[in-house]
Amino acid sequence: MGLLDGKTLLVTGVLTEGSIAYHVARLAQLEGATVILTSFGRTARLTAAIARRLPHECPVVQLDVTSDEDLTLLAERVREHTDHLDGVVHSIGFAPQTVLGGNFLSAQWQDVATAIQVSAFSLKSLAVAAQPLMPPGSGVVGLTFDASFAWPVYDWMGVAKAAFESTSRYLARDLGPAGIRCNLVAAGPVKTTAATSIPGFEKIESGWSARAPLGWDMTDAVPTAKAVLALLSDWFPATTGEIVHVDGGVHAMGS
Repeated sequence: MGLLDGKTLLVTGVLTEGSIAYHVARLAQLEGATVILTSFGRTARLTAAIARRLPHECPVVQLDVTSDEDLTLLAERVREHTDHLDGVVHSIGFAPQTVLGGNFLSAQWQDVATAIQVSAFSLKSLAVAAQPLMPPGSGVVGLTFDASFAWPVYDWMGVAKAAFESTSRYLARDLGPAGIRCNLVAAGPVKTTAATSIPGFEKIESGWSARAPLGWDMTDAVPTAKAVLALLSDWFPATTGEIVHVDGGVHAMGS
């Protein structure tokens, strides 16, 4: 019997086999879940190709989290494949290069606003769009990079992640009466497409494994994916508004 037998999950952000979202989808299927992916625009072809590499090929529905039309139609599009969602995984983030890599002081609001809309406000947008399909006991899980610190080169994406983490707490408050949980997983650095697109990200990665009491493998997204699935399982029925760190223990160390 799998951890997620009988559950149906909507997973965003699957672009490559190295992405955390891909391993969430893969392991979810191995644990008995039915998986539906989302994508849009030019990335849709990539997501469709990756969907064929999963243990079981799964459908891909159109969703641009900045599109009011896509958000309005999300429940209808998902209903073509299922009548409910037991879990939704938010693995979405984007910031223009002009607000990263040491450009904190020179960044312009228009670009900062893009980062915050895509990387933070979209958690609320996705949760509200999926809510009509989510029964009591279901959950939303998002992926973050600990926003408690000012990281090198992360700049306005760090600010967006702080907003993302706060958004999760408010969603936990407002969706809780409907029986819907909202939690986050704060992952250590993983060599994903999103991470490698940040100029100078190696400054964050540098020495992480040495600081981690458990060590840290930046090429292994599986531990993070497992935490996401655990939070979507029936084993955390009374946990919401939480941030689970999967970083080898670095968050708890003084240096």
